[in-house]
Amino acid sequence: MAGAAAAGGPVTGAGVPVPEHAVLAAAPAAGGRPSVTYRQAGDRCVLVEYGPPELDLRLNFHVLRMLSALGADPPPGLLDAAPGLRSVLLCFDPSRTARTALVDHLHTLHERQPDLSGVTLPSRRVTLPLAFDDTATREAVVRYARTIRPDASNTRGGNNIDYIAAQNGLPGRDALYEAILATEWWTAFTGFAPGLPFLFPLRGPTALSVPKYNPTRAWTPEGAVGIGGPCVAIYPAESPGSYQLFGRTLPVSDVFARNRVFGDDPFLLRAGDRVRFTLCGEEELLELRRQVLEDQYVYRIEDAPLALAAHVRGAVPGGTGHPDGSGRAWAGGEVP
Repeated sequence: MAGAAAAGGPVTGAGVPVPEHAVLAAAPAAGGRPSVTYRQAGDRCVLVEYGPPELDLRLNFHVLRMLSALGADPPPGLLDAAPGLRSVLLCFDPSRTARTALVDHLHTLHERQPDLSGVTLPSRRVTLPLAFDDTATREAVVRYARTIRPDASNTRGGNNIDYIAAQNGLPGRDALYEAILATEWWTAFTGFAPGLPFLFPLRGPTALSVPKYNPTRAWTPEGAVGIGGPCVAIYPAESPGSYQLFGRTLPVSDVFARNRVFGDDPFLLRAGDRVRFTLCGEEELLELRRQVLEDQYVYRIEDAPLALAAHVRGAVPGGTGHPDGSGRAWAGGEVP
């Protein structure tokens, strides 16, 4: 590909050629595809970025179709491909392929991709019960107010829910609950902690956005569900966190595979999944969580490929806005 680094640059101690510049190659938007930039990421990885640095699910759709293309036509020496919101980090074996050859292969695949409006992505629909304002998430809020920031406005009343509703101009928590339950949430990628899904509204009325904790919370219960900016996250394990908490759901990770759903993969959700939450009480949720750990609960998962035509109609490749064409821009944070 034109602009790719030549092979003769500096060499690391391991004997792997390293280009002199971080940007290996780039190409503008064309043919319904977003712009693309190929960046050096250490001596054995390449970071591919699509479009401008904006929160736009159309770029994420392109990332996932590129992952499908890589699965069907992997370049020699490819070891791993990890998606982000609008990027893919690819690790390769330099003893089997040169970085320039990898970039050329990636760009060939990029140029083969049709307009998104004609694409159907592999997807699953995952339905999870959700208990709002549960005891565990309230405990996390109370601990934060007691030990980190007693004057935090988001912890008044021992919860984050009233703060989320107020920040979005909602009349009360019932309106917030209705918006969350009526929305279909798109798993754009996983990260921060292994198996933690970053969920964005795909279908439904949700236009929620809220600031994160400042400073970060020291403890979050496993299974907690929270929102930061427009992004919802489910915490796969106890951890620090900064998203505003509104409830708890079932485990989304289990390295011990105590439930059969984790037999092949310790993480429940993957990029391209769509999540729906259903309302349940806290006592019911605790019983369902017990059933999960005793392998008595069957997770509700169905294959449901997603045709993108309805989600990219009127979209400009690499542009801003919501995939429904409303033009609503998104901005999120890094630490859930």
